[in-house]
Amino acid sequence: MAITLTEAAADRVRAFLANRGKGIGVRLGVKTSGCSGMAYVIEFVDELEENDEVFEDHGVKLVVDRKSLVYLDGTEVDYGKEGLNEGFKFSNPNAKAACGCGESFSV
Repeated sequence: MAITLTEAAADRVRAFLANRGKGIGVRLGVKTSGCSGMAYVIEFVDELEENDEVFEDHGVKLVVDRKSLVYLDGTEVDYGKEGLNEGFKFSNPNAKAACGCGESFSV
Protein backbone atom coordinates (compact mmCIF):
# COMPACT_ATOMS: atom_id res chain seq x y z
CA MET A 1 0.00 0.00 0.00
CA ALA A 2 1.30 3.42 -0.88
CA ILE A 3 0.37 7.02 -1.55
CA THR A 4 2.78 9.26 -3.44
CA LEU A 5 3.37 12.96 -4.10
CA THR A 6 4.77 14.61 -7.18
CA GLU A 7 7.67 16.99 -6.62
CA ALA A 8 5.30 19.94 -7.23
CA ALA A 9 2.89 18.71 -4.54
CA ALA A 10 5.74 18.06 -2.09
CA ASP A 11 7.12 21.57 -2.68
CA ARG A 12 3.70 23.10 -1.98
CA VAL A 13 3.19 21.05 1.20
CA ARG A 14 6.66 22.03 2.46
CA ALA A 15 5.84 25.69 1.80
CA PHE A 16 2.53 25.39 3.69
CA LEU A 17 4.24 23.71 6.65
CA ALA A 18 7.00 26.34 6.70
CA ASN A 19 4.45 29.18 6.67
CA ARG A 20 2.49 27.48 9.43
CA GLY A 21 5.62 27.03 11.53
CA LYS A 22 4.71 23.61 12.89
CA GLY A 23 3.38 20.19 11.89
CA ILE A 24 4.83 16.82 10.99
CA GLY A 25 3.07 16.49 7.63
CA VAL A 26 -0.36 16.38 6.05
CA ARG A 27 -3.27 14.01 6.52
CA LEU A 28 -5.06 12.67 3.47
CA GLY A 29 -8.49 11.21 3.94
CA VAL A 30 -11.96 10.81 2.52
CA LYS A 31 -15.37 11.85 3.78
CA THR A 32 -18.89 11.24 2.58
CA SER A 33 -19.79 14.25 0.47
CA GLY A 34 -20.52 15.62 -2.97
CA CYS A 35 -22.48 14.37 -5.94
CA SER A 36 -20.43 11.20 -6.41
CA GLY A 37 -20.34 10.09 -2.78
CA MET A 38 -16.85 10.76 -1.39
CA ALA A 39 -14.58 13.81 -1.20
CA TYR A 40 -10.87 14.16 -0.51
CA VAL A 41 -9.71 15.83 2.71
CA ILE A 42 -6.27 17.38 3.33
CA GLU A 43 -5.30 18.80 6.71
CA PHE A 44 -2.19 19.48 8.75
CA VAL A 45 -0.96 16.84 11.20
CA ASP A 46 0.62 17.82 14.51
CA GLU A 47 0.30 14.42 16.23
CA LEU A 48 -0.18 10.88 14.97
CA GLU A 49 -3.24 8.89 15.96
CA GLU A 50 -3.43 5.19 16.77
CA ASN A 51 -4.88 4.07 13.42
CA ASP A 52 -2.57 6.16 11.22
CA GLU A 53 -0.33 4.85 8.47
CA VAL A 54 2.59 7.10 7.55
CA PHE A 55 4.14 7.36 4.08
CA GLU A 56 7.03 9.61 3.12
CA ASP A 57 7.69 10.92 -0.36
CA HIS A 58 10.07 13.71 -1.44
CA GLY A 59 10.76 14.40 2.25
CA VAL A 60 7.08 14.98 3.12
CA LYS A 61 5.12 12.81 5.55
CA LEU A 62 1.67 11.72 4.37
CA VAL A 63 -0.60 10.43 7.12
CA VAL A 64 -3.65 8.32 6.29
CA ASP A 65 -6.05 6.60 8.66
CA ARG A 66 -6.64 2.91 7.90
CA LYS A 67 -10.29 3.43 6.87
CA SER A 68 -9.35 6.05 4.25
CA LEU A 69 -6.37 4.02 3.01
CA VAL A 70 -8.74 1.46 1.48
CA TYR A 71 -10.02 4.21 -0.85
CA LEU A 72 -6.69 6.02 -1.36
CA ASP A 73 -4.20 3.18 -1.87
CA GLY A 74 -2.15 3.85 -5.01
CA THR A 75 -3.17 7.52 -5.24
CA GLU A 76 -0.71 10.09 -6.55
CA VAL A 77 -1.20 13.68 -5.37
CA ASP A 78 -0.09 16.48 -7.69
CA TYR A 79 -0.25 20.26 -7.43
CA GLY A 80 -0.87 22.53 -10.36
CA LYS A 81 -2.12 25.86 -11.64
CA GLU A 82 -4.58 26.35 -14.47
CA GLY A 83 -5.31 29.99 -15.18
CA LEU A 84 -6.46 31.58 -11.94
CA ASN A 85 -7.15 28.21 -10.29
CA GLU A 86 -4.59 26.23 -8.36
CA GLY A 87 -4.76 23.23 -6.09
CA PHE A 88 -4.03 19.61 -5.36
CA LYS A 89 -5.09 16.99 -7.89
CA PHE A 90 -5.66 13.35 -7.07
CA SER A 91 -4.91 10.51 -9.46
CA ASN A 92 -6.75 7.70 -7.70
CA PRO A 93 -6.77 4.26 -9.36
CA ASN A 94 -9.66 3.20 -7.09
CA ALA A 95 -12.05 5.92 -8.30
CA LYS A 96 -14.63 4.52 -10.71
CA ALA A 97 -16.36 7.85 -11.35
CA ALA A 98 -15.99 11.53 -10.47
CA CYS A 99 -18.38 14.45 -10.53
CA GLY A 100 -18.00 17.12 -13.19
CA CYS A 101 -16.42 19.65 -10.84
CA GLY A 102 -13.84 17.11 -9.61
CA GLU A 103 -14.70 17.60 -5.95
CA SER A 104 -16.03 14.11 -5.31
CA PHE A 105 -15.61 10.52 -6.52
CA SER A 106 -17.07 7.05 -6.14
CA VAL A 107 -15.44 3.62 -5.89
